[in-house]
Amino acid sequence: MNRANALRQQLLLIENTLRDTQQWQGNPPDAAAFASDQPFCLDTLAPYEWLQWIFIPRMNALLDSNSPLPQAFSIAPYYEVALQPGHPAREEILVLLTEMDAWFNEESV
Repeated sequence: MNRANALRQQLLLIENTLRDTQQWQGNPPDAAAFASDQPFCLDTLAPYEWLQWIFIPRMNALLDSNSPLPQAFSIAPYYEVALQPGHPAREEILVLLTEMDAWFNEESV
């Protein structure tokens, strides 16, 4: 499987996990929520909202346009702190995000 297909598969796994645990939203947040200058829009979006409305669409847009992908990033540490134990889908999402982080960090070496 090539890199783009592997990334699309990982993004789909994240989306399906959010859907399966009823964390996927039918309607986007207000437009003002996307104007945040904070990492992960932590002042305007819940952690799962950021994944759904910003991370997944932006990564897919990069793939669709054959644009360069980010290098050496880590998002799992934020989710380890932002999602308290017992939060729906916490463990599943952390596994998926940790795998993605490792993959991107490995690719940048």
